[in-house]
Amino acid sequence: MFLERVKSEIVASISYLIGSASEAFVVDPHRDCRVYIDITQKENVSIKYIFETHRNEDYVVGSRELASLTGAEIYHGAWPEFTYGKTLKDDEEFSVGDLKIRAIHTPGHTPGCISYSVIELATGRQPVLVCTGDTLFVNEVGRTDLGGSENHKEWSKNLYHSIFNMLLPLGDHVMICPAHGSGSVCGTDIAEREQSTLGLERLQNPVLQLPLEEFVEYKMKEHHEYPPYFRMMEKYNLEGAPFVGCGPTLKALSPDKFQSEMDEGGFVVDTRSPLAFSAAHMNKAYNIPKNLLSFAGWILPYDKSLNLVVEDTTDLEYVVKSLSRIGYDNITGYLRGGMYLWVSSGHPHQSLAVMNVADLKSKVDSGVKLTLLDVRSLNEWNQGYMAAAQHLYVGHLQEQLKAVSKEYPVVTICSTGQRASIAASILQRSRWREVLNLLGGLEAWEAAGYPITAK
Repeated sequence: MFLERVKSEIVASISYLIGSASEAFVVDPHRDCRVYIDITQKENVSIKYIFETHRNEDYVVGSRELASLTGAEIYHGAWPEFTYGKTLKDDEEFSVGDLKIRAIHTPGHTPGCISYSVIELATGRQPVLVCTGDTLFVNEVGRTDLGGSENHKEWSKNLYHSIFNMLLPLGDHVMICPAHGSGSVCGTDIAEREQSTLGLERLQNPVLQLPLEEFVEYKMKEHHEYPPYFRMMEKYNLEGAPFVGCGPTLKALSPDKFQSEMDEGGFVVDTRSPLAFSAAHMNKAYNIPKNLLSFAGWILPYDKSLNLVVEDTTDLEYVVKSLSRIGYDNITGYLRGGMYLWVSSGHPHQSLAVMNVADLKSKVDSGVKLTLLDVRSLNEWNQGYMAAAQHLYVGHLQEQLKAVSKEYPVVTICSTGQRASIAASILQRSRWREVLNLLGGLEAWEAAGYPITAK
């Protein structure tokens, strides 16, 4: 038996290719599915089945395209009514080489969630691992709010029963293979460690220490964001997304051609670091650093062309692949020669003022009028913030610009300065006269010993 994890950094999603003898199966494949073909060739196996744990909300699943390449059969749960693949029955079993896979209905995150236990017949008759999807993570459990307030309590109860009655009885020794790691929006406190067992989670997972009533109360009080791009993911993952093949062929656009694309309504996505962006960038560019590209789903439309500015052309594959994983196939090209050529060609550009924490502390103490805009998540805000700061999550900023005063200079604040740069670029595009990004953010502020207000 072999197991390969395939991780997507953009939404911290993890898919699995598991095989034995000459056969294999894939769980929750990513959209750019060539990686699975490469693994099968290395392991000399053929993909027999593709199993989905649920209809994913935060990234595009590549099941249909992978099936077209391999001839594998697709299986998923009964909710919602998919337009492709086959519907599983609870406890339905499959054979893959010397492996026996059992589909276990584990509702809660959604009504149709399925987990997959795997027995290696060559070594015994007990499960060795279980693919838990978004039901159980390392140190966390799945969110239960996606069905709306009218279903929140019922889904939370279902999640508890799925974990305690369906998963934990498989045995403490069983390794878990969740669909997400740390950084996912599908769980608040997923551990950075990606290896665990049911027994370890039973003993250490803080949510699993709660009795049913407290578990449900805890889940009901959780706050999760619902990015607008989730609606597109739900559509794609219900109907099947368009095939991407090798991905779009990007054009290397000269500064003049890039300007033409902008003039025709194309959006500029500058994926460089906040420091590089602050020095010089195009007018109306969004700064979405390449490690935060999931925020594109809060900001960018699917029906307009996207044009990229990158730090280095070696970043292009990662950027395009990441955007594709959340459904953006509308990328026209990238700026040839980068911002250096843009500036030296005489095209208009602007800079973004930055501030360090010592300067901000001095100005605040001196009574300088500033709007301190904290764009972190609500969960982060509740753990502590600067006195006099205004909170507005970066994902909601573009639709709630009227909530930000133009009377004073705006200092955008996050934990390190990266999300704050996204926010600053949104404000600049909307013609805020004076915007500054606090480099180092709250981490630098606290490291300098400056006060934090506890909620």
